[in-house]
Amino acid sequence: MNYDVFNGDADGIIALLQLRLASPADNELVTGVKRDIALLQQVPSDKAQQVTVLDISMEKNISALESLLANNVNVFYADHHRSGNIPDSSALEAHIDLNPDTCTALIVDKLLGGKYHHWAIAAAYGDNLIAKADELSSLVGLTSEQSAQLKELGTLINYNGYGTTISDLHFDPAELFLALKPYQDPFEVIADKSSPFYQLRIAYEADMDNAKSISAVHESEQLAVFELPNQPWAKRISGVYGNLLANKNKASAHVVLTDNLDDTYTVSLRAPLSNKQGAGDICSQFITGGGRSAAAGVNQLPKASLGHFVQAVEDYYRL
Repeated sequence: MNYDVFNGDADGIIALLQLRLASPADNELVTGVKRDIALLQQVPSDKAQQVTVLDISMEKNISALESLLANNVNVFYADHHRSGNIPDSSALEAHIDLNPDTCTALIVDKLLGGKYHHWAIAAAYGDNLIAKADELSSLVGLTSEQSAQLKELGTLINYNGYGTTISDLHFDPAELFLALKPYQDPFEVIADKSSPFYQLRIAYEADMDNAKSISAVHESEQLAVFELPNQPWAKRISGVYGNLLANKNKASAHVVLTDNLDDTYTVSLRAPLSNKQGAGDICSQFITGGGRSAAAGVNQLPKASLGHFVQAVEDYYRL
């Protein structure tokens, strides 16, 4: 059996979408909420023949990957998160790029020679690579209105991935991928009034209005921290709200906390857009933490460790 394993955010979904538009296949889908990144362990190494892995950290999935390779399973792996040591195996085709100005969908876009370039641009917008996506839009001659449409679509797909469980989301990421699969171009999604774009737009606007009513609980020259309640809307909006804050003040880092009601926070950290580094390294210092240079998080940060976390962020970006 063949498997497609992918992050449930815009980058993971659109990376796979490009691959399956180019090479159609009805593979078993393995995905989850955006923060569910230990996905490869769900693939049985004794049954798999070929596995495609997109937009999840190799470092966080290394044991499962090594088990697959030991069973001579062919693995295609594309990602832009911390990789750790990449296994040396003829069964592994790895395309890892840690550049903070790329994402998995852009890596796939290069491999496909830009065949579904508009989709890749939408993914870049969704992954908050706004300057890069604007540059790519300009290079292919998109109008400002078209760029804004791709930005909104990418943002909405990304927004859908945030939540503690699938029940928090508007669409299971696997179902959203299948709903988008018939569209060769993202502008077709926007043109179709029955597409997921319109349901997500309405939901996003309502959740964002709630988030915007929350005041910062900590502000300094280097960092602003916002705490959201333990509500489904807060879980859904946390990541894209962090992106919105980052774009409003590009010189500051931003942290969005969501109360988990078990004496922990779910943490979303955005590095300053003027200094897109360090977020993954900071979050990896904490159990359940990880991510990439520009954006990272901690799934369960003990509330007693919040001061330590805030200090770590302050110290890093004060240097």
